[in-house]
Amino acid sequence: MAELWHEFLRLFTELDVALAEIIARHGVWTYAILFAIVFAETGLVVTPFLPGDSLLFAAGALAAQGGLSVPLMMVLLFVAAVLGDALNYHIGKAIGPPAFSGRYRFLKRSHLEKTQRFFEKHGGKAIIYARFVPIVRTFAPFVAGVGTMSYGRFLAFNVIGAVLWVVGFVGAGALFGNIPIVRNNFSKVILLIIVVSVLPIAWEAFGAWRAARRERLRAAGKAEG
Repeated sequence: MAELWHEFLRLFTELDVALAEIIARHGVWTYAILFAIVFAETGLVVTPFLPGDSLLFAAGALAAQGGLSVPLMMVLLFVAAVLGDALNYHIGKAIGPPAFSGRYRFLKRSHLEKTQRFFEKHGGKAIIYARFVPIVRTFAPFVAGVGTMSYGRFLAFNVIGAVLWVVGFVGAGALFGNIPIVRNNFSKVILLIIVVSVLPIAWEAFGAWRAARRERLRAAGKAEG
């Protein structure tokens, strides 16, 4: 168990090294491993912590070095992303908000509320935008299922978002991941991708905090008056 946990942590701390070892050890089965990770990260509301953007970028970079096909990887991970979101939508439709009552430790209501605010701001296009925002990416299809969005409309946004996300990041990894300056600073580039991807969440959180602070000050002013 300790060894498995160590290997899991390496997906965040030494992603390029860990993936290179997986490719060397498992060969074409790497496609299945990456498929499973992307499917779980997008399709299971209990696994929003799995790597997404950084994984796709690193996978594209390593595939471009040879041994794996970049086009095939794009197709398979696109399918994984679409199927994951579809499953998540139907889970949301089946179990709804009661799942976030606090009974399940991994289903945090704060994550659901952040995603709901994201939907309120962007509407149906949130399904596309959410592909590029960790945590929100996992909960957006669930919230769509809980709400009133029809599956046909959701599916259209799901497919468009998956194409942009997978082709964008895998393609960027294949094109830029092996440039010397990027390859020599790969861990820093991965960290930068993670930081940039969470900026929307940080900005939304800051906006919510600022709004709550204004409301408190307004309430305090009325109380004094």
